[in-house]
Amino acid sequence: MLIRPARATDVPAIVAMLADDPLGSARESPGDPRYAAAFDEIDADPRQVLVVAELDGEVVGTLQLTMTPGLSRLGATRATIEGVRVRAGHRGDGLGQRLIEWAVEAARDRGAIIVQLTTDATRREAHRFYERLGFVASHVGMKLPL
Repeated sequence: MLIRPARATDVPAIVAMLADDPLGSARESPGDPRYAAAFDEIDADPRQVLVVAELDGEVVGTLQLTMTPGLSRLGATRATIEGVRVRAGHRGDGLGQRLIEWAVEAARDRGAIIVQLTTDATRREAHRFYERLGFVASHVGMKLPL
């Protein structure tokens, strides 16, 4: 498996993975032109890293890593992992673990002192997956739709 920076041509495959579950199918709209603009914005931001996992020339996974400088923790940088997906048919093959391990190492290489992520409260299997990789549910996440 190759983990590489995403390209504009990967956007349809990424969006298809984001839409391929009960939660994503209700909030994603494959083919919408806003995805291209979002990709351009992410790609232009040096604090954002959008990657894909490629297997035999096919995009089979993705995640986004965001580096956030802050004042807390003595001016530390945090890394946030978002949008982790592995294409159906490849789940359970270890690809997700390899993606997360890549993200943790990339965060460390960029000077982050902590890696954080959120996962929907209904995704019990994802909770077990992240806990198995050493993540701890230490905080309560809250959101306010705008």
